[in-house]
Amino acid sequence: MIGNRSASAQLSRLASRTACGFALACALGGSTGLADGIEPGLWQVISRTQTGGVIGPPHESSKCLTAQDVADLAATFSPASRTVNSTCAPIERSLSGSRLSWRLTCRGQLDMEMTGEFNFDSPRHYMATVQSKAAMGSTPMLDSQENIEARWLSACPQ
Repeated sequence: MIGNRSASAQLSRLASRTACGFALACALGGSTGLADGIEPGLWQVISRTQTGGVIGPPHESSKCLTAQDVADLAATFSPASRTVNSTCAPIERSLSGSRLSWRLTCRGQLDMEMTGEFNFDSPRHYMATVQSKAAMGSTPMLDSQENIEARWLSACPQ
């Protein structure tokens, strides 16, 4: 029984990290554009993950966004549904002014629901929350929430 609990705990941590990593990759993988646009350039992105009530340390990264990158908020900051042994429904998206929200659900070996709320409050700043819930079989995994804040730093290095 102890071995099964340990394997289950490891599987839960792996699924939770996978969901968090997927959420963060989606958020960092692209860029945006509003009516006024966000500026292309080098962006500092700081994320904080909360899983099972435990808040992890901040993770800092940077991303260079081109003019082409910042042309489409919805496409750039929505996740791509790349799964193995699961089928994902089409992404539900809503872009209204400076706010983008999306929802992705996948069913199969790993059932997962992810939601994202982005607020592009200025051409050089945005904040986002990405939440994920997952279950393997009928066993729920730890839910996670990624809080993201990004600031424009400079033009992209040549």
